[in-house]
Amino acid sequence: MKKIFLFVLFATAGVFAQDKVKFAAQIQNRNSDSLTILSETFQKVMVSDKKGNFKDAFDVEPGFYQIYDGSEVATIYLKEGFDLKMTLDAKKFDETISFKGKGEKENNFIAKKFMAVEKLEEMFLTTTDSVAVAKAIDETMAKFQGLIADKEITEEFRTHMTKQIEKQTKFLHQSSGQIMQIGAMRGKPSPAFTYENHKGGTTSLADLKGKYVYIDVWATWCAPCREEIPYLQQVEHDYKGKKIEFVSISIDTKKDYEKWKKMVAEKSLGGIQLVADKDWKSDFVRAYHIDGIPRFILVDPQGNVVNADAPRPSDEELRKQLDKLLK
Repeated sequence: MKKIFLFVLFATAGVFAQDKVKFAAQIQNRNSDSLTILSETFQKVMVSDKKGNFKDAFDVEPGFYQIYDGSEVATIYLKEGFDLKMTLDAKKFDETISFKGKGEKENNFIAKKFMAVEKLEEMFLTTTDSVAVAKAIDETMAKFQGLIADKEITEEFRTHMTKQIEKQTKFLHQSSGQIMQIGAMRGKPSPAFTYENHKGGTTSLADLKGKYVYIDVWATWCAPCREEIPYLQQVEHDYKGKKIEFVSISIDTKKDYEKWKKMVAEKSLGGIQLVADKDWKSDFVRAYHIDGIPRFILVDPQGNVVNADAPRPSDEELRKQLDKLLK
């Protein structure tokens, strides 16, 4: 459920002359040689040198942007005159992203708040104590309401972020119950499925008993889903012959059925390729409270849930978990 609480914040228009933003980045273990900064109305692609260094200067309207390294995405705040240097290790993107220079306070605030919400999410998945969850949400968000009062933070950023924290606090209270339900599925019998197999006939979860089952719930139209495909193919290759089956369940609508069949064939997608019977309304999808994709699920050889929100193939945590289970 990584980034379920990432609020996409787009740039707002400025009404005055701007100085260029100076932006530099040093990325270890980079996912690509390009770094893209974008909003609804802006896009800047930066290209790295051989050491993974990015550097450029450009005009922006003050506001919130997305920064994308080819695999991961984060929110940043840019304003005329900012002179920022970002550092991170792409293998631990969210945990290591850090900023120095003019504009560092605003951007480090965003990064720290994101990680704090990630920790809240982890708590939601591991407890059934709704009172403790509500207290943790209020205490965490109150902390950031206090930090935003820093007078060195720009007024525009403070005003917007204060409102955003209020909205996010309400959202966390509203969504925590559903996430706790997902966490409570661990160790219990998995909801079942019997779906059409791309190779013909049908395949059910019961057919796969005796092996671990790593399930990818995806759709052809989902860009983040497609980005995970090369990683999934590599994981499938590396664990071939192990006590595990890889199942991909498409939730494409009936009108995209032929698109699904064509994509599986053209991309030579491996594992067991299935298509759900009623897209988002399929019983299996609803039973796992899936409201965003891709979603990955891990089931044990007895058919019990190991993780109802398993790490993505691009996440090193998946291999760590599989290595432990399949040793």
